[in-house]
Amino acid sequence: MNAISQMITQQIAGTVAGQMAQRLGIRESTAQTAVQLAVPLILAALARNAAQPQGAQDLHEAVAQDHDGSILDNLMSYLGNPQAAKGSGILDHTLGGQRPAVESNLAQATGLDQNSAGSLLEMVAPLVMGAIGRQQQESGLDAQGLSQYLGEQQQQAQTADPGLMGTLNSMLDSNRDGSVADDLSRIAGNFLK
Repeated sequence: MNAISQMITQQIAGTVAGQMAQRLGIRESTAQTAVQLAVPLILAALARNAAQPQGAQDLHEAVAQDHDGSILDNLMSYLGNPQAAKGSGILDHTLGGQRPAVESNLAQATGLDQNSAGSLLEMVAPLVMGAIGRQQQESGLDAQGLSQYLGEQQQQAQTADPGLMGTLNSMLDSNRDGSVADDLSRIAGNFLK
């Protein structure tokens, strides 16, 4: 697990996971499993986008303007109004046209309905951006530094859990057909075994 995934999953454990589960009408264990898949999925998509110079610049600017990491300081307050953090916009930008397919396949893999899977992703996306923002501030990262940092995070995750990260990275379009829909079911199935 990389530093960002670890930071978020540790903060979500316990009361916060229970609040998320209650908000979505699901079991806490289901929420935790879905979060453990959603965080590295969003990170992998962000790292892939940031691997291109314009994507790195766009992410750097978005983080600098809207995601300073303060969201992580009061998660219960955030969960009282998660829509205010614009998770939907983050996902639209990060996943693009593949968002509905990703949500559908995450739902199938975790037993959530598609609306709950989408809502969970919308809750998690601002947390990921907040963690990235905190790191960008603390380390004084520019766009290139942020891209490098995300690449390093992926490498750490790859080392810690090569099966999961290899699957998540390839999920973003393993067969190069322009669609991630066919790949997420396979990934989630491997992750949940």
